[in-house]
Parts: sequence; structure tokens; C-alpha cells
Amino acid sequence: MTARTTRRTTAARSRLAAAGAIAVAGALLLTGCGDQTKDKGSGESKSESKAPLADKLPQSIRDKGVVKVGSDIAYAPVEFKDDSGKVVGIDPDLAAAMGKQLGVTFEFENATFDTLIGGLASKRYDMAMSAMTDTKDRQEGVDADTGKKVGAGVDFVDYFTAGVSLYTNKGADQGIKTWDDLCGKTMAVQRNTFSHDLAKDQAKKCTDAGEKTLKIEPFDTNPEAETRMRSKGADVVSADFPIAAYSVKNSGGGKYFEIVGDQVEAGPYGIAVAKDNTELRDALQAAVQAVIDSGEYQKIVDKWGVADGAITEAKINGGS
Repeated sequence: MTARTTRRTTAARSRLAAAGAIAVAGALLLTGCGDQTKDKGSGESKSESKAPLADKLPQSIRDKGVVKVGSDIAYAPVEFKDDSGKVVGIDPDLAAAMGKQLGVTFEFENATFDTLIGGLASKRYDMAMSAMTDTKDRQEGVDADTGKKVGAGVDFVDYFTAGVSLYTNKGADQGIKTWDDLCGKTMAVQRNTFSHDLAKDQAKKCTDAGEKTLKIEPFDTNPEAETRMRSKGADVVSADFPIAAYSVKNSGGGKYFEIVGDQVEAGPYGIAVAKDNTELRDALQAAVQAVIDSGEYQKIVDKWGVADGAITEAKINGGS
């Protein structure tokens, strides 16, 4: 998905809520993970004697030399396949850097987003890394829509902060700086994403204030929304910050779009680990922190044009 379809939960709207189109209930059920494709090129393995944090890993993983990663590999620039079919993006690059610290290879396996937490519970994966929002509901195994306990929950190692961004055609921001500036404008947006939910909320807010409403044009994909704006059929597009930043940097060689205003509803992306796998969780936290402290983390976020989402501390369960 080129923009997250309900990848956020409604209860986490105080953050990045529905990263699930960022569908928590489905994600927490022990469901199958569909077709899986492995990509071993996204991590780098080093001998334990040369890896400074290798002894922090569970012995079973050290013996295998591999960490199995569940991921929805269709979300540029966080994780996606390039023209050669190689898995690339922020997450694979960070995993490769973590691999140098831990002396293992991170092996990404493709799956639908809403099966990743179930895959952890069934031990299909050691961890899930897929632009997944760290929320209290996911930590506690709660269905955000019903408030009912539906799973054991997971722990998160936070590694990035992302919110929702607005972007326009370059040189045509029309005075848009905040969501309150959208009244009377037309937004193109991917259908059923958190951005779509925010747009509907803003349209109601405009109407309630007696102003012209925000007209919303939903599309199946974010590139379709961008095409609509490029043709001047819409004034603005909204998407997750990493997606918006990637489009601004790369579309038309950086000549097509510009981000306007600040991110909203920002909160942490986290690496998800089963609750009973605390040794791995702590090893991953140490590895992320080491990558941050070494400066390699900054190189990765700079490479993908998402430095605004950089963090300085790899917290455990920092989401709300």
C-alpha cells in the first residue's frame, strides 16, 4: 500500500491511530500470513566475535544467525521492492545496520499488515518491522474499536516518529499551513487511510464553523491522488509523513511537490516483539540505540529524506 490503509487505530488518534486501515483486531488475531516471499539481501551478517552486541541476543538466534522479520513490503520509502525485486527502504537499511551490531542477518518476509502481530504470537516471525505504530492498544492486546482484550499484546522498540503531512504542487501552496486552512479547498487522498479520516473530520469542522467545507476526493492509491493534484483537480494531498517526504524528494526529480505546514498526530513507529521475548526485545533496543549513537541512523534517514522523523532514544513501549 502506497499509503497506509487504516494502519493506525482509532484509539490511537491521539497519535497516529489506525495504522491499520496503521485493523488492530485482525492484526491481533492468530491468523495466517498469506503468501510469503523471503529477501535475504536486507541484512548483513558478521561473526559474533566482531559484533559488539551479539551476546545480548537469545542463544537460539545466535545459533541460527538470522532474525526473521515479518513486514508488509509495499510502503515506500519505509519498505518496498526496487525494480530488481530487492527489498529496500528505511526499515531494511536500519535492520542491516542493526545486524552489524548484533552479528546476525535480518531476513524480511512479506505478509499483509494485519497478520503481523498474529505471526509473532505463532512464532512465524521473531519480530515485525513495518511502519507499525506503537500504541497502548497493541501493547495490551486490546481491540481499539470494542475495547475488548483479544490477544497477549506485544512490546515495541521505537525507532522513528511519523505523523500525517499535507503537500501541494510546488509553488502553489495557496496559503495552506495548517488543517484549518483547508476550508474551501479540495483534497485528494487515498481511500480509508488515517489521512482520509482526518480529512472527513476537518470537513465537518469547517462546516460547523460556518465556513466552506473541505471537498474530499478519495482514490485507491496515493499516486492516483498525486496525479489528480498534478492535473490541478485538487489543491492538496495528505499522506503519512514518510510517504509525503519521499514523494516531494523524488517526484519529478523534486520539482513537483512541496510539504506545507507541520506533521500532525505524530507518534512512534516500533519494532514489535512478542511479550515473552524480552531478551530479543532488549537486544534490539540496544542495537537501535547503538546505530543512533554511531551516526549511521542519521545517514539512513537523510538518505530517504525523512530526517524530520528521526529520534535520539530507542524507547520501549513509548507509544500512547
